[in-house]
Amino acid sequence: MTETTEATGRDSLGGTTSPLLGPIRIGIGLLQGLGLYGLQRSADGDIKLWPATEPLLFGPLLLVVAFLPLVLLAGVGRLRPVTLAIWTAVAGVALALLGLHDIARQSADTLDDQIYLSAPVILFSAAALFISHHLVAPADFERRRIASFPAYFDTTWKAGVQLAMSLGFTGAFWILLLLGAALFKVIGLSFLENLLRETWFAIPVTFLVFAVAVHLTDVRDGLIRGVRTVALMLLSWLLLVMTVLAAGFLAALPFTGLEALWETGNATSLVLAAAAALIILINTAYQDGRPDNLPPLVLRFAVRVAAVLLTPLVVLAVLGLSLRIGQYGLTPDRIIAAACALVGVAYAAGYGWAALSPFWRKGDWMRPLERTNVWTALLTVTVILLLFSPALDPARLSVMDQVARLERGAVTPDKFDYEFLRFESGKAGQAALARLARSDNAAIATAAKAAQKVENRYDGSAEPVPSLAIEVWPAGAEPLPAGFAASANRGGDLDHCQYANFCLATRRDLNGDGSQEILIVGHSEIAVFVPEDGVWTLIGHFDQSCRYETQTDPREALRAGRLQAVQPAWPDLVFAEGHQAARFRSSRMADCEGATPVTGSTRPAP
Repeated sequence: MTETTEATGRDSLGGTTSPLLGPIRIGIGLLQGLGLYGLQRSADGDIKLWPATEPLLFGPLLLVVAFLPLVLLAGVGRLRPVTLAIWTAVAGVALALLGLHDIARQSADTLDDQIYLSAPVILFSAAALFISHHLVAPADFERRRIASFPAYFDTTWKAGVQLAMSLGFTGAFWILLLLGAALFKVIGLSFLENLLRETWFAIPVTFLVFAVAVHLTDVRDGLIRGVRTVALMLLSWLLLVMTVLAAGFLAALPFTGLEALWETGNATSLVLAAAAALIILINTAYQDGRPDNLPPLVLRFAVRVAAVLLTPLVVLAVLGLSLRIGQYGLTPDRIIAAACALVGVAYAAGYGWAALSPFWRKGDWMRPLERTNVWTALLTVTVILLLFSPALDPARLSVMDQVARLERGAVTPDKFDYEFLRFESGKAGQAALARLARSDNAAIATAAKAAQKVENRYDGSAEPVPSLAIEVWPAGAEPLPAGFAASANRGGDLDHCQYANFCLATRRDLNGDGSQEILIVGHSEIAVFVPEDGVWTLIGHFDQSCRYETQTDPREALRAGRLQAVQPAWPDLVFAEGHQAARFRSSRMADCEGATPVTGSTRPAP
């Protein structure tokens, strides 16, 4: 597989042996580093320079400069010049459009301080670029639109090992530089430490070293193949472990039920991660499907079992996601999870067919898996491009769904997450918030106008996520004021009221001043909130460290009418008029079991 043909000067995967490859790759790495430093320099500091003054230009440039040179590093010497030019142009346009949309959908105040590309766009753009490149390269080498599966396998896994080793080389280079800087500093010379802190040095040299590593690993093709062989062998045996774990998990579900899984709040991501691990490990065992790479019998059995297990795992993920969306509606994270679940469904269907096909058809072992990998790769790239474009923009779709839930009464105005519209969904959310501020529903309009005035997402009165579980007591009592939950939870003071740990809310005049406070009664915490300048503020908690009836839940006591306010048996000591000096604390408070219940005059609860 590593021989070089004299006629073409290319190895079996299209690589050339030209002596110019090294300087070209080093030049690409250096230009990438200088480009990223220039972009960082323009956006750094209080006064921005061009192109950071133009967010709609800066965002696409950042994505293109960060990723397009990687296409050139991987393609030069591997792709024909015409193919490389066309593919580079297509990839550059796609990256620019993804970056443009990500910046364009953000609101103006989000871009005031700094221009940020969202993390999902960066991660999924990198994934789409990697997949696309390794669909193009084998097809170009074999002069076919769809290459043979061994070519896809060989190219992709070689590139994965090469990428890992290049990143490791770059990391080791920096460790050595830091070690050298520490050595020089010991003898009083700090020039190297100061140099490493300079971005004009650190950014270009990092990408230069990475390009050198790519070239070194590329010219030692036999070394890469050896490392890949060892890695695949080790990972393939881990398939046994993951298959047993997945089978045990699924077998236990009928006895444990699904409630505990749903209560985690991240069941879909956990199950999809398990499915993704199985998919990767199945491929490490199957490899390129050649007869000489046929795994041992035990691994072939594990591959079939794991391929079948994908279906119930993906079904669980889809079920959990559906329940979550049904309860709380769409969010960007749930839309991205739905896209990942769609890809999971494609893998589960194809791998399940491959595992069961020998029972009704003749053919090579797991052969349908190969077509599944290729077509699902195309599906993945398509989904990513749609997901981070106006077509299926997660923020826009989430805003539409959440506002529709509010307008049809699926969520009440006091429970709606106005903070999401104000800060987390860009222009689409702010436009929807402006429309809600003009709503005929007074509660909706008031809460929306209050959210519009908030300057910082952590300081406002927009409602929290719908996972807070607070029930007003007694039933039928006046509901909590609009904006109470988000206002009271600014510092996370209501975070304990989630899922099964629900809280009861009741109004009481505890200090006899004629105005009612709001008590939030949880299993282990009783908090008191009062309104201050239109904001509900936590003024204190009731200490429950010495419960005399430790089995009594405060929530049950409230429901039974046994939660009462009492005057303390021991008064405060005051040293000067109007100035409290000391509050009595029993010496037996540290020993709750031996403490005597405090007696005092009971004041009926209002």
